[in-house]
Amino acid sequence: MAPAKAVLTSKAPKPIPQLSQAVVYNGMVYCSGSLGIDPATGKMVEGTVMDRTRQVFKNLSAVLEAAGSSLKNVVKVNVFLTTMDNFAAMNEAYDEFITAEPKPCRTCVAVAQLPFGSDVEIECTAYLTAPSAKL
Repeated sequence: MAPAKAVLTSKAPKPIPQLSQAVVYNGMVYCSGSLGIDPATGKMVEGTVMDRTRQVFKNLSAVLEAAGSSLKNVVKVNVFLTTMDNFAAMNEAYDEFITAEPKPCRTCVAVAQLPFGSDVEIECTAYLTAPSAKL
């Protein structure tokens, strides 16, 4: 079995030293939690939870593409919200990006706090598009 390989792309926010943007292992891509940070500015996107959710999916899409996958290959999603009052708005933005069938398995939980004052964080797991992935 091939060793795990880290994914790093400049099209998504630079990870903190304690983690990788994603890891490819055994045909799967395991993405770290993503926040609504604009990789060009390094700052949280202003606006609503929908705006930050859209940025999260742009970031995850860039990481998955760098790994040799895509949002269409996502099989599991974990969503973290600081309040369930944002559930419907997050779902509306989520549905713009997660369109493939079957829909991935998903967990959504409310948490007390997220890094950098974010109100949404999303992580996902996807399969590689082809056995000869970029990594």
